[in-house]
Amino acid sequence: QVQPVESGGGLVQAGGSLRLSCAPSQVTFSSRVTAWFRQAPGKEREFVAGINWSGGSGWYADSVMGRFTISRDNAKKLVYLQMNSLEPEDTGVYYCAGGAFQSREKDHYAEWGQGTQVTVSS
Repeated sequence: QVQPVESGGGLVQAGGSLRLSCAPSQVTFSSRVTAWFRQAPGKEREFVAGINWSGGSGWYADSVMGRFTISRDNAKKLVYLQMNSLEPEDTGVYYCAGGAFQSREKDHYAEWGQGTQVTVSS
């Protein structure tokens, strides 16, 4: 596996929930942070949430704080993004990314998955 693999996207009504999963390509010193980004049509890819494999809680974009939760399963080497109280503005392609240090900048992440579509209807 040479890149992260995402799953769990879909169509949901506003107010609903979805859980995304990410299997990072490798959990090594060079990829010790996993983050979620999203991209809506015609917009820049933006940071959503990130987590460090060595410990600690996640960090979030202001727009999802209190609604989304990022977590990890070290044994399974999986990262989850639980998304509650979804809004139409959350619609986009969600990407899992691997990086070497904590950052909200997409250019700091070297590994990217293919993305999974999340659509929230009003």
